[in-house]
Order: sequence, then C-alpha cells, then structure tokens
Amino acid sequence: MRFSSDLEYQLKGYGLTTAHILYRIPDFESVLQTYVWQDYDIAPDFPEMHRFLDFWQDNLDGPLHSIRFTHKRLIGPHEWKQIDGEFTIN
Repeated sequence: MRFSSDLEYQLKGYGLTTAHILYRIPDFESVLQTYVWQDYDIAPDFPEMHRFLDFWQDNLDGPLHSIRFTHKRLIGPHEWKQIDGEFTIN
C-alpha cells in the first residue's frame, strides 16, 4: 500500500526500517559488499523488507550473506491529536 506522505505512513502504524545487507560479489565470492536499505515498514512481519529481499534474490546476482535490521516507530495514532483552536501571542 502506498500513501502520499510520510505522516500518513506513520499514522497507519508504519515505522522506519533500516537493513544493513552484506552480499557476495558475484565474480569474487570471498569478497563481501555492503548495501543499506531503508523504507517504511510494519513490524513484526516486515512485508516491505521481505518484498525487497525477494526481489533481490530473484533478480540480482550477488548472493545474500547476512542481514541486520532495526525498526523504529516514529509516531503512532495514540500520539496524534487534532487541535481545534489556536492561541495568538502578540
């Protein structure tokens, strides 16, 4: 599902997921290369990260070695309040 803004993602329960991916270079498999992937995703299933890793395995030549990731919800629905008024200080 794609939303039009970062705020919409956060209000729907998405958090920022960052994955540190180590993969083997196809011609030199003893050499590891790093790739950092970051997107909004939902814990604990992480469908966006799994979609990306499936794409990687299906379409790219560099075999995955390991993946470390972190996830942080930046804002949740319980932290959001609608404000109906405004104070002006002169």
